Amino acid sequence: MAFGSRAAGKHRGSSRLSRKTAGYAGIAALATTGVVGSLAAPAFAADNSNNHSAPDNALGAVVVSEDLAGDIEDQAASQQRAAEHAAAKAQAEADAKQRAAEAKRLAEAKAKAEREAAERAAREEERKRLNTFVSPLDGSYVSTQYKAGGGMWSSGSHTGIDFHAASGSTVRAVGVGVVVEAGWGGAYGNNVVIKHNDGTYTQYGHLSSLSVSVGQQVAPGQQIGLSGSTGNSSGPHLHFEARTGADYGSDIDPIAYLRSHGVSL
Repeated sequence: MAFGSRAAGKHRGSSRLSRKTAGYAGIAALATTGVVGSLAAPAFAADNSNNHSAPDNALGAVVVSEDLAGDIEDQAASQQRAAEHAAAKAQAEADAKQRAAEAKRLAEAKAKAEREAAERAAREEERKRLNTFVSPLDGSYVSTQYKAGGGMWSSGSHTGIDFHAASGSTVRAVGVGVVVEAGWGGAYGNNVVIKHNDGTYTQYGHLSSLSVSVGQQVAPGQQIGLSGSTGNSSGPHLHFEARTGADYGSDIDPIAYLRSHGVSL
């Protein structure tokens, strides 16, 4: 039928009012050209009392069909918009979570780097502290050299070096260590012996008084006593020895020892 066919392909039609107007216009045109009249003529001839509603029913069916199609298209478009909105919202939430996760990762990485830097700094500070050595007397000089000969020493030679010092001068630990002897040492008078972290020992003799005790931890430059002339001594000074062991006879060159630890003499 001329008014029953529709163009192929899916497209969004005009508004329902426009479609209704077009439907009515189409029916009117067909009626004017006589198409409706010719098609409906047998029905009018058969029963004149029942043919008045047929054109109206056909026209109503076309309009209802157009309305239904429009409603379906509107609903589909609304659902499409809702789906697109939901997808956009979900994507935005996913992007926000990703940004938050990345920010957290960066913050954790920064905190870790700061901790590691602090730990490295602490280790370096400890390393410096452990390897820092100073002279046992500030502003003094060596008055008697290592291995100097003479009858004053039972071994026939000097087992350490003497630092010039007036009585009561501050005597300092040359490096980090533990006091293993503090008290009377015979010919050494009042003396202190310290074991250092590298396994070496230092001795400080002829002290007038002691400031530390056995087992005490000492730091570089810490006062351990005051200089004097106790024991086998010809006058106030500091006798200083460097040793490989705690006992007498394990002495090594004190000047070379101090210089190897960065002390200028």
